[in-house]
Amino acid sequence: SLPVLFIGSGFGSGFSPAAPGTAGSLAALLIALIPGFTSPLILSVAILIAFVAGGFCADRMERWRGPDPSVVTIDEVVGMWITLIFLPHTPLYLISGFFVFRLLDILKPWPANYFDGRPGGWNIMLDDVAAGVYANCILHCMKWLL
Repeated sequence: SLPVLFIGSGFGSGFSPAAPGTAGSLAALLIALIPGFTSPLILSVAILIAFVAGGFCADRMERWRGPDPSVVTIDEVVGMWITLIFLPHTPLYLISGFFVFRLLDILKPWPANYFDGRPGGWNIMLDDVAAGVYANCILHCMKWLL
């Protein structure tokens, strides 16, 4: 269905012909620039809604397109928003967050590598949640050092 495709593809970013995961992260970053979206309360609610809806949509899309289809990028959206929560939305943190999250999403440190490759929409979501938590912690350390 169209809503499942739209949400599961990270608001259409998963249909990017090149690097759909990067496109999903970039879409999340652009949404984070919307005035008011920087509020931790609004971002927390958005993360929760996108995680629940994303898990459902990713599960459905996996049944249609096979294991962990590249078109599913709602997980990158959620992971990127987790990366940015409780941090200043300045160019330094937005750009650093994007690159740190992408690196960790590619490297998949534990427990991301545990969830990666396991079937089901929730596992698709959880590997990026783990990468987002790690990226957020790294950025908080960077903030503390600066």
